[in-house]
Amino acid sequence: MPLVGGIVYGDKCPCILSVGWWIAVILLLIGTYILGRKYYVLCKLYGAVVFLACFVLGWTLVSVQLKQAEYIFPNTEKPSTYRITLTTKPEIKKNSILFRVALRGEVLKDTFLYNFSEKSFLFYFPKDTAAYSLKRGDELLVRTRLSPPANNGNPDEFDYARYLLRKGISGTAYVHAGHWCVIGCDSTLAFRQQALECRSRLVALYRDMGFRGDELAVLSALTIGDKEELSESIVETYSVAGASHVLALSGLHIGFISALLLFVLSPLWIRWRFLKPFLFLSVILLLWGFAFLTGLSSSVVRAVVMCSFGLLSMLIPACRKFTLNTLGVTAFLMLLFNPVWLFDVGFQLSFSAVAAIVLLQPGLYGLLSVKNRLLRKAWGLVTVSLAAQVGTAPLVMLYFSRFSTHFLLTNLLVIPLVSLIVYAAVILLVLTPFPVLQQLFADVVEIPLRMQNALLRWIEQLPLASIDRIWVDIWDVFLFYCCLLLFCRVWMRRTAANVYIALSALLLCVSYHSYAFITDAPRRSIVFYNVRGCPAVHCLADNSASWLVCADTLPDVTRLERSLSSYWSRLRLERPDVIEGDCLLPDISVRNKTVFYAGKRICLLYDDRWGNKISDVPVSIDYLYVSHGYKGDMQELVSLFEVGTVVIDASLSEYYRERIISDCIRLGIPYLPLSEKGSVHILL
Repeated sequence: MPLVGGIVYGDKCPCILSVGWWIAVILLLIGTYILGRKYYVLCKLYGAVVFLACFVLGWTLVSVQLKQAEYIFPNTEKPSTYRITLTTKPEIKKNSILFRVALRGEVLKDTFLYNFSEKSFLFYFPKDTAAYSLKRGDELLVRTRLSPPANNGNPDEFDYARYLLRKGISGTAYVHAGHWCVIGCDSTLAFRQQALECRSRLVALYRDMGFRGDELAVLSALTIGDKEELSESIVETYSVAGASHVLALSGLHIGFISALLLFVLSPLWIRWRFLKPFLFLSVILLLWGFAFLTGLSSSVVRAVVMCSFGLLSMLIPACRKFTLNTLGVTAFLMLLFNPVWLFDVGFQLSFSAVAAIVLLQPGLYGLLSVKNRLLRKAWGLVTVSLAAQVGTAPLVMLYFSRFSTHFLLTNLLVIPLVSLIVYAAVILLVLTPFPVLQQLFADVVEIPLRMQNALLRWIEQLPLASIDRIWVDIWDVFLFYCCLLLFCRVWMRRTAANVYIALSALLLCVSYHSYAFITDAPRRSIVFYNVRGCPAVHCLADNSASWLVCADTLPDVTRLERSLSSYWSRLRLERPDVIEGDCLLPDISVRNKTVFYAGKRICLLYDDRWGNKISDVPVSIDYLYVSHGYKGDMQELVSLFEVGTVVIDASLSEYYRERIISDCIRLGIPYLPLSEKGSVHILL
């Protein structure tokens, strides 16, 4: 826990301590240890110093990792020429092609300035024939302007800038067509790139066998952790049915593979007992090879580390019981290796699920005595699913705002199918030297894949399959886990003091959520969001109703909903009524892209409809919302409107944005640039 606290603090306030500070901490550790050996009363002081050292260690580790991603961006806004190497496969976006690149250095006046600490960037290329020909390993000269990671400033949005820094990405850039050229190719691959290359070859092998569509996507995700082929529809199906954990490689898949390996090798150590340690080590090496193949994700590493500890403990009879200490050691070692794994959703879900199973499953299993062997197995699966669901439900609601109600039915039906698919896929790969048999067996493997997808689509259509748009914050989750631990303590030690403490924690949790529920009630207001591609004004009422008045006649409302779903869930808003043209309602009216709401007038300006027009009496406008499509200046609008505030949308080009800001300063009109300030919420 002190290591985790240090990582969290270091993520917020990164700072690399000097050698003097570390010498002081080490001397303090040694001194308190010696005093604790001599004076037993001072043992707690030594423990406190150990906690402090772990906190400082976590603070330093995450600070070093974040500092490595820092890059000093030039003050000028003019583009420069850089030499880069494409380090990943192309990722096709809606309007561009994305590559992760290594920045080798800058070219300045025919002189190459080598960058000794190579930084990673995300480069976006336009969709054209030349960009589609690019591949991993290509070395390019590009002319572009580098930008630091930045958020849009919308409420409750995903912290994309911090996410990129944790991934070691220093910034982003967009390369226009014709502003780049290929100068070579670097065929050397890093350790992780080699793993991804092997994974790509296996996906290609599956495709050659005839797997297509959702079957190919699910098979790739289940066996090698490749999720690139997953469509939005199949991801939504698994999410609603409560089977998303199946698509993410974790302890379930590692358990299947280790069980298969132990089953295959068991005749050898039964016949020759002295081979048992070597065979167990071989299983551990094979599991780590599988982890390498899947790209070394945090959930797979966690599962392989714990499985390795479990296999080693089987050689020592006194250490065979799996406890929270084993889980703690695994987390400690993983965070020492990569401290930013702490913020990975898969890491958090994986450890919370296993911790809940260790704490809760034995008690749940003991509630019912089942004599039938088959029913006992089913009851064990039910209790494991219940425990894991209790452990992960708060995090799922925090990150995905969803709770799947049919998770027990899903696990009872899907887990046997997953085990069948995993074992069949292993046999399928073993048959690679025999292509005819392999092709015949591929048709057999496709049957459980189709059956699994069909079952989950059926569960998705069941009534109340999931509860969506749930809002909880980080403090709700923290208080829930505190209550869970305290009630586990009550279960183990039933004393009055423990009961009072647990009930007090439950009261605090309910009180906090009730307070947040009251304070987050929607109030009459207007909101301008910083979301590219959908300029609109959001008019909120005092209840759950709201209206989204769009400037564009064909708005991309989907992007807006995706960016603001968490914020709308927190305010408990229903889906906003989208207004694209003129309308007249009791609470709001829109005419000629002018919104009348709660005594305020908002004019949406996205074209030149007001150009070259003259009015004797200027119309009073509280907010003039200027977005992409307007090519004029503010001077020609002064005779038409008496503007209170100009809201400048981020969709405007840099030239027009600076031009409008200059006009506003010259005319003395207040202005709000959304690209700099983020969203603007105005209470009425």
